[in-house]
Amino acid sequence: MMLRSEDILMTLRMFQDENCDVRTVTMGIHLYDCADSDLESCCDKIQRKIRRLAGRLVEEGKQVSDQYGIPIVNFRISVTPVAWWAAHHGANGMVTVARALDQIAEETGVDFVGGFSAFVEKGETLADRELISAIPEALGTTGRVCGSVNVASSRAGINMDAILAVSHSIKSLAQRTADEDGFGCAKLVVFANMPDDNPFMAGAAHGAGEAECVINVGVSGPGVVKRAVERLPVAEANLNLGDIAEEIKCTAYRVTRIGELIGNALAQRLQVPFGIVDLSLAPTPRIGDSVGEILQMMGIERIGAAGSTAAVALLTDAVKKGGAFASSSVGGLSGAFIPVSEDSILEEAAARGDLTLEKLEAMTSICSVGLDMVAIPGDTHAETIAGIIADECAIGVMNHKTTACRLIPVPGKQPGDEAVFGGLFGTAPVMPVRSGGEGFIRYGGRIPAPIHALRN
Repeated sequence: MMLRSEDILMTLRMFQDENCDVRTVTMGIHLYDCADSDLESCCDKIQRKIRRLAGRLVEEGKQVSDQYGIPIVNFRISVTPVAWWAAHHGANGMVTVARALDQIAEETGVDFVGGFSAFVEKGETLADRELISAIPEALGTTGRVCGSVNVASSRAGINMDAILAVSHSIKSLAQRTADEDGFGCAKLVVFANMPDDNPFMAGAAHGAGEAECVINVGVSGPGVVKRAVERLPVAEANLNLGDIAEEIKCTAYRVTRIGELIGNALAQRLQVPFGIVDLSLAPTPRIGDSVGEILQMMGIERIGAAGSTAAVALLTDAVKKGGAFASSSVGGLSGAFIPVSEDSILEEAAARGDLTLEKLEAMTSICSVGLDMVAIPGDTHAETIAGIIADECAIGVMNHKTTACRLIPVPGKQPGDEAVFGGLFGTAPVMPVRSGGEGFIRYGGRIPAPIHALRN
């Protein structure tokens, strides 16, 4: 295929002026063979295996980045859910495992390691319960370890007992990191229909059906999409929403091809398989790198106004179509993230009261994940937090999609206050929540899977 000069210039502009980057290269590693009844031996095995497989990840990744002139923002590792292979060691032992993972993450130079995780959508093992109880200390005393708990699925229903247990751990984790506005909770995601190949933190874990070791890539280009939509009115005399969708789709195609290029090149260098490229529009607090700005370019002047959910639907669908055409290895989540603290425009909309928790929940029925990086009052009851999570899980279960919550009850702060997390995590207004459904949560048990789960 002959490259046209305008295609080359467009690609250069994506990196120079529009904040396009490879947001993360994540190496997934299976750790089943590191299980050991002796805790010290177990920790030694996981560190030796990660050192062997990921010891050159950052070095080789930087060389690939320099070779192609494409920035890679983060290097990460995801491991097999800890509850599956550290079952011998109880809560205290799992905390020790988390610290061993933190040490090897620092040694290898990666930004985060995900997989302090459990899958409890239908029921919990003793190891699952121990891991959930260990979350506050494990994530509160480590800098790079991230965790996730899958509490619901379209095939199994919603495990309300697990949701309440995780909500208590969220409260404890927030208190443990109170001097950082509860930042420890930014490293924990509660899922419905959690994917096995997600490269994005904090929800990355290396699922059961994955290869021994694999390279997954997460590419993000909200700035590129925003500028593409912004240029359309100049180029198109009779612009309509179909034209906007087509432009977003074509832009997503170009960004996805970049991710596949980087993923394959790095996988070859490390002699491991290339897994998937996840095209999720993951914003940052930088101006020009916002999903909210895309929605504004589409005519939603105040995010949260009528039409916001439909605009997110158009955006998410076009991104998925462009990515699917660009690669046969699209996976993870792929769509649009709407994390409040990590998107300056969404943060401003929430602070003004335009974007309420209820409207944000409606938008999550369409977007890639769910209630992401949402700060709530520190005195919110665990049952109320569980109700918010259950609502989000219900959207995922009934619609056969991934949904999730990354909620941060900020100790000592109330609606109108601001939580400050720093860096890529940004700042967030503390959003008001509605209580009153605690009696429903206290019934516990499992909400059965919907009838359309019977698809065998």
